[in-house]
Amino acid sequence: MTTEVVDRRIATTHGLRLHVRAWSPPEPHGLPVVCLPGLARGLEDFNELADHLASPAGGGRHVVAISARGRGLSDRDPKPARYDVRVEASDVLAVADALGLAHAALIGTSRGGLQAMALGALRPGFGHAVILNDVGPVIEPQGLLRIRSYLAAATAPKTWDEAESAVVDLFGARFPALGPAEFRRMARRTWRETAEGGLAPLTDPALMRSLESLDLEKPLPTLWPLFDGMAGVPLMAIRGETSDILSRETLRAMKARRPDLVVLDVPGQGHAPQLGDPLTLAAVTAFLAASETPGRRSLAG
Repeated sequence: MTTEVVDRRIATTHGLRLHVRAWSPPEPHGLPVVCLPGLARGLEDFNELADHLASPAGGGRHVVAISARGRGLSDRDPKPARYDVRVEASDVLAVADALGLAHAALIGTSRGGLQAMALGALRPGFGHAVILNDVGPVIEPQGLLRIRSYLAAATAPKTWDEAESAVVDLFGARFPALGPAEFRRMARRTWRETAEGGLAPLTDPALMRSLESLDLEKPLPTLWPLFDGMAGVPLMAIRGETSDILSRETLRAMKARRPDLVVLDVPGQGHAPQLGDPLTLAAVTAFLAASETPGRRSLAG
């Protein structure tokens, strides 16, 4: 038997339904895994990682990925003020309850990592292990400024060739390890075909409002209390070599507070690592396996 992959729409607060994809191997083992995408990204960003984790080589785990409200095929919120990390974390718990997940390992990319940290405060004990993909308790304003600028300036391409060229223009310099196939995949996960034959973003443009109000000319508030709230939870941090969101200084400060923190530097990638390369697949698999054993902290490096 092979892994069953099923897409569902699950009701959450405010009458919204979220797009959820579940990978269910015939005989799942270990902790289930919940995957949370970035600010303007959908659950498809986790396809390669989820395929691996659900396979025998990845531990045969049950994996769930969630597109947050306003992303991908999830409902868009008529009140953009609710595009808020705490609301989104509450949505994750609503999905977990609907699926009967009492606890899980959490893998959060960027904004999804902030949701994972918030979940530690909203429901202590839900996250039995946490992987933060290119995000930490200090977010570099320069990186957010770059993201805000390209989201504000972005116009929908007319063809897939234009879409792929736009992705290369935006990310090529920061992702020298990626090739044409990876950039093509990234484009397909950024826009969708419309009934009129053009392309439209897979993200609600109103998400921009959460960034517009930020003064990025000065340091942003830090999230150390949420980070410290994960004490005792096996923790891994992934950083892209050219990231402008998670700095090396912040990563060193995280390691100083959590000497058991497992760190993975992904060469040739920026914000945020794509999680499908062999190095990352092996490291995530090893971390999850070690997080379930008494000797898990021996992996810290």
